[in-house]
Order: sequence, then C-alpha cells, then structure tokens
Amino acid sequence: MIEVVAAAIFLKEKILCFQRGKGKYDYISFKYEFPGGKIKPGENHKDALRRELLEELEIEVTVNDKIITVEHAYPNFEIKMHCFHCETEAFNGQLKEHVNYKLLRPSELPLLDWIEADRPIVEMLAGERFDTSR
Repeated sequence: MIEVVAAAIFLKEKILCFQRGKGKYDYISFKYEFPGGKIKPGENHKDALRRELLEELEIEVTVNDKIITVEHAYPNFEIKMHCFHCETEAFNGQLKEHVNYKLLRPSELPLLDWIEADRPIVEMLAGERFDTSR
C-alpha cells in the first residue's frame, strides 16, 4: 500500500485537472488526475502536498481541509490517497510530469477520462455534496 496526497486545486470557481503522460502501466497512462505524490518519512500530509506541487508544477497553493481519503487497488499496486481542497491565485502552465491540463467547473469534471482512484473525488466535487465556497 502506497500512501500519497493529492490536491483539488481551485483557481477561482474552477478546478485544475492534469493529464498524465505515458506511464509504466497503460491503465493510468494519459488519464487525468489530481496532482500530488508520495509522502516522505516524517512528513505531514500538507507539507508533502506543498512540496510535490512545487516540484511537479511550480505552483504554490493554500492547502485547506482534507476532502476525502480513497483506497484503491490497481492490478499492480494499491494506494491510500488523501485529497485536500487547495486554492491558488494563478497557474503559469508549467508541466514537468504531465502532458496537458484543463481548468474546469466542478460540474464539467466527469467529462474527462480520470484514473480510477480519482473518480470518487470527481463524483464528490461534481456533486451537490461539496461546498465550493470554502
């Protein structure tokens, strides 16, 4: 079980969505995801998320409350992902590990092809259960 953090990054009323590149496994290649990564030993979730977002996207965010924790078993590995509601004022389009990104309204999120583990987050954000005025 790999423990990771992920960010639902709000830029005003929209959410940044990132498309992965070609990966080791076809079932996650070129799918959309909420960015983040592995937690280092001794690192808390919010610090890990800030570090990962700076490394991958050169973006600084305000990390707010945790939205959800998702556990998912892929054919070759399992993850436990802690997703946080984040906010930013701007994104310069810097992509180091992704091939594309989109800025969508929460209701538009289901239109993208998401990796399996992120689908419960998409459903929550696109549904009425999530308050975007946090």
